[in-house]
Amino acid sequence: MIRNILVTEENSFTTCVSYKNYCEMAKNNPIGDNARKGAVKNRTQVYNPVIEHWVKRNPDTGRFMDVKTSDSKPFKGVRKEK
Repeated sequence: MIRNILVTEENSFTTCVSYKNYCEMAKNNPIGDNARKGAVKNRTQVYNPVIEHWVKRNPDTGRFMDVKTSDSKPFKGVRKEK
């Protein structure tokens, strides 16, 4: 949510008043609301050397779900297969 917040700066010569965009940071939800914190259960990822990307695997069927093409780093919160 973006809010306009009035910011005032005072020094010995002038008083400067301006509006700046302010973004609120994301917050963790309260405990007991089914929000995941930490790794996804049973989901794994494996590095594919042919395409040089990380691939995420579905825990139920074992099928591949997603390929990370944005960079060479692995997915966050997903355990790696050995």
